[in-house]
Parts: sequence; structure tokens; C-alpha cells
Amino acid sequence: MALDRILGFILRAAELAFAAIVTGIIGHYLHRSDASDWDNGRHIYTIVVAALAMLLSLLWLIPFSSAFVHWPVDLFISILWFVSFGLLVDLIGNGCGSIFNWNNVTVTGDDMCGRMKAVVAFAFLSAICWLVSALIGFFWTRRRTAPRTYDGAARGRRSWYNSRV
Repeated sequence: MALDRILGFILRAAELAFAAIVTGIIGHYLHRSDASDWDNGRHIYTIVVAALAMLLSLLWLIPFSSAFVHWPVDLFISILWFVSFGLLVDLIGNGCGSIFNWNNVTVTGDDMCGRMKAVVAFAFLSAICWLVSALIGFFWTRRRTAPRTYDGAARGRRSWYNSRV
């Protein structure tokens, strides 16, 4: 089953890339910000979530680590990313126009509204990747660890040759 390993690798690489982008943009903003730590609480939370996501995705990109047995942690990180997404959407509000108006989204340049919208977009994409990874992991481990009967069939299911007709 090479498909699950390829899909796991693609998801982990995307999670790592999205977290790195969020970390870079928020880190640049925090470096230039003169606001207090209390005012930057949402950004600090987001950068902590991104750093944790980068660490875990790097660890789980290692070939000998099982890709999908960590689904509870994937679900937890997904929830953290969704909270970060909500906090950032609430912070931006309508100050930069509609949050889903993607005309000025940018990763580089001096347009702070475009950068914050990019952070919101990549936080959402990262949350979706972690959620997909958790769902795939849940179904993958459920299928692999289904209780077996004496003839090898999964419990509750009958084999085609052992049906009651």
C-alpha cells in the first residue's frame, strides 16, 4: 500500500510548508511590532501553534515513523489551527475589507492587510490538511486494527463463502 505513504508524505509536506509560511509572516510582523505582548497575544498563539505543527510534521516526515497512527494528535493540531484561524479573522475584522476578498493577498511586500490575509488563508489550509490527515489516520487504523474471527474475516462481517442463505 504505497498510496497511503505517498498521501501521508504529501500531507505532512504541505503541513510543514503552510506552518513555515505562517511562522515567517507572523515572525516578521512581531519583529517589527511595537505593541505589548498582551496586544500581540493572537499572533503569539498562532506562532506557537505553527512551531508545534512544524516540529510534529518534521518528525512524522521521517520514513520509519508510521504516518497515520498519530491521528488523535493530528485532530488536536487541527483544532488548534481552527482556533488560530478564528482568532485571526476576528482580529482583522472589516479593517482590511472583507476577509474573503482575496484581491490583495500577498506574502511579500509592505501591504500589511495582504500579509494578514495570507496568514489567515494558510492557517485555514493547514487546519484542513491536519484534519484530512486525522480522518485518513482514523479510518486507516480502524481498518488495520479491526478484530478478526478465527477464519480471518472481520468480526460482524461474513465472508462470501461463509454466508447464511
